[in-house]
Amino acid sequence: MRTHAPDKLLFGNLIILTTVGFIIFSSASMGLLAREGAQFGAVIVKQFMYGICLGGIALFITSFISYKVWRKYAFYIFFGALILTSLVFIPHFGVTHGGATRWLEFGPVSFQPGELLKLAFVIYLATWLSTIKHEKHVLKFGVIPFIVLTAITGAVFLLQPDTIDFFIMGLAGFIMLFLAGCPWRYIFTIILVGILGGGILIMSRPYVKERIMTFISFEKADIRGAGYQVNQSLIAIGSGGLLGKGFGQSVQKFQYLPEPVGDSIFAVTGEEFGFVGASLLILLFVAFTLRGIRTSIHAPDLFGILLGVGIVVLISAQSLLNIASMLAIFPLTGKPLIFVSQGGTALLTALAEAGILLSISRYGEKK
Repeated sequence: MRTHAPDKLLFGNLIILTTVGFIIFSSASMGLLAREGAQFGAVIVKQFMYGICLGGIALFITSFISYKVWRKYAFYIFFGALILTSLVFIPHFGVTHGGATRWLEFGPVSFQPGELLKLAFVIYLATWLSTIKHEKHVLKFGVIPFIVLTAITGAVFLLQPDTIDFFIMGLAGFIMLFLAGCPWRYIFTIILVGILGGGILIMSRPYVKERIMTFISFEKADIRGAGYQVNQSLIAIGSGGLLGKGFGQSVQKFQYLPEPVGDSIFAVTGEEFGFVGASLLILLFVAFTLRGIRTSIHAPDLFGILLGVGIVVLISAQSLLNIASMLAIFPLTGKPLIFVSQGGTALLTALAEAGILLSISRYGEKK
């Protein structure tokens, strides 16, 4: 099959997102100086080396490897990622932070294997669903395997605990199942089961329930307790006005905002770059989503379509939900803003995933 150059608009969007994200991160990192006495240069260098440099290499490699290769090794990729992520539960390997055990540490290097597991899940599910496309027994060969695969992978996330990653992964899988042609009767059944299971999960996890209740009754929430982060985020975004206070001029990041380089970084963006800057950042994510979907639906086969859409959902859902939570229109996620927040593993994985999208664009319809 003949190939052509990767999608220039998608590639350009990624370059801008990554560059803008690093600029915002550099400014937000100044808040660590006053809080923790962290070495500003070390934080910036770590993000640049582990995230952007290694991520750039990963993007380059995956963009020039045929996306069809992932289909051949899908099971081994998924099984390896599942085992690797399960290592977080083994003492001396797993690292606990903020009550969650999601990281592996090998000497000075730590990373979050769950990011790889989400990608592996999408690759394996895309492989499976594209393989059974013409099967008559959709329930036996499509729906049930989907539920089993989601349950196995979800169990690893929920034990960490990492509820939001389980939700994002499940959302990506559900959309892929729908696009694969699953009958509506099964789609509605899965939705109902998902709602029921989600309700049980919320009620059984106090921190999730607290976030939901804070979101529903934000005006009644304790602004020094459960509602503190969202309240400080809204103060930061509101004080930015139309054009913002300017690069490095955020006040909230120095003392008030929890995790200013993590899941609160959009609030710093709003304070320093105002409504205009925050809106432009949102538009960059929307443009990535739309271009990524366009790239996916023009893939030459069902595997490429499902793989591309799954990747777009993984990146876009987490990013847009993070922004929504900082604007108090969605419960707090606790997840970083991809391409912007601190987190070498998340950025590296996202750029590798984006490289796969670029690879798909090389085989699709050229426009």
